[in-house]
Amino acid sequence: MMKQKGRIIFHVDMNSFYASVEMAYNPDLKGKPVAIAGNPDERRGIVVTSSYEARKQGVKTTMPLWQAFDHCPKLIVLRPNFDRYREASKHMFSILSEATPIVQPVSIDEGYMDVTDYVGDENPIQFAEKLQKRILDELDLPCSIGIAPNKFLAKMASDMKKPLGITVLRKREIKEKLWSLEIGEMYGVGQKTAEKLKRIEVHTIGDLANTNVLTLKNLLGINGERLHQRANGIDHRPVDPDAVNEFKSIGNSTTLPYDVTDLTSIFRVFDQLSEKVASRLKYKNVVTENIQIMIRYHDRKTITRSRQLKEFIETKEEITQISKHLFQEHWNEEPIRLLGVTAQHLTPKDELYKQLDLFNYEKDAEKEKLYETMDQIKEKYGNQIFVKLNDSNPSVSTSFQKDFLNDFKEDVNKKS
Repeated sequence: MMKQKGRIIFHVDMNSFYASVEMAYNPDLKGKPVAIAGNPDERRGIVVTSSYEARKQGVKTTMPLWQAFDHCPKLIVLRPNFDRYREASKHMFSILSEATPIVQPVSIDEGYMDVTDYVGDENPIQFAEKLQKRILDELDLPCSIGIAPNKFLAKMASDMKKPLGITVLRKREIKEKLWSLEIGEMYGVGQKTAEKLKRIEVHTIGDLANTNVLTLKNLLGINGERLHQRANGIDHRPVDPDAVNEFKSIGNSTTLPYDVTDLTSIFRVFDQLSEKVASRLKYKNVVTENIQIMIRYHDRKTITRSRQLKEFIETKEEITQISKHLFQEHWNEEPIRLLGVTAQHLTPKDELYKQLDLFNYEKDAEKEKLYETMDQIKEKYGNQIFVKLNDSNPSVSTSFQKDFLNDFKEDVNKKS
């Protein structure tokens, strides 16, 4: 019997993507400290990303601009150019897709590749070097590539050497290369999770790997078991090119014991249904950006009404509020037999990049915990933070991240 061939997974992560695109567009910026942020003329706003030259001087993502200038007085600050970034991303993913059709984008500047059957006679490092060089030669953009037998290890590997790094992480090497890292450096572990783990003396990835799985499940639920597996190098998720097309839903409905017109009773049902939906969202580790309600009247006439949201939500309170508003907008005051609440357009948390408003959230900065929250978001969801654009800009949609994924989906569909 032939030995089954092991998977070869790449995680391609563009280095300081927004800043690098600006440098490719204007080579005079190369080698200089550059940051992308809103409202640079007034030295207001938050740093979205910065060049490595700026990072060496202490400029960090989510840092207020005034603070960034304190660290780096010669910092060059540019407004984001989303059309430019989208175009660069399309070219980058086109190059990846020519190397293998099994490409799964997870954001505008990173994606997974399964090259198991496409490496040919080359070894994976040579294959990665050619890919990295082609992206640099054709687009003038640097990237780091992690090579591993699964997605989690490939993701961890791509973070180990930046910029222009190529890192191999094999399962037999995780004790040496992974287990000594602080638990907060593990992909999928945010600040709150790290704090919980430290309370049970889990300070490194190795500690997590060697902790009893039942202890972790009691502490973190199903996510505890998932993290335990990842820390031990286990991740069976395939690289899924169709993941971009997934619009799954989570819903609950209930038939009422009798026809109801009392608003208090109806709202109580919405509370119960929303709580169930929120609980399942948490279990599945996803968030939603669309809420739908279903109303079935006494005569069995059924209507559904939904609301597309500008931000992702996940809590019972948020779902309840939207559901009740939808109901009040569309109820004809006839007796009701059944009610339902469904969360649609779901996004996995570990592939979510929080959408922040570069142009407006300076106002929110007056809130005491904003920067702390933003740091938590960065740690939990990744090193790049994508933005929800100002509604006053009609040339682009309110969700740059979703726009990109939709564009990629359309391109794939055209080619197939």
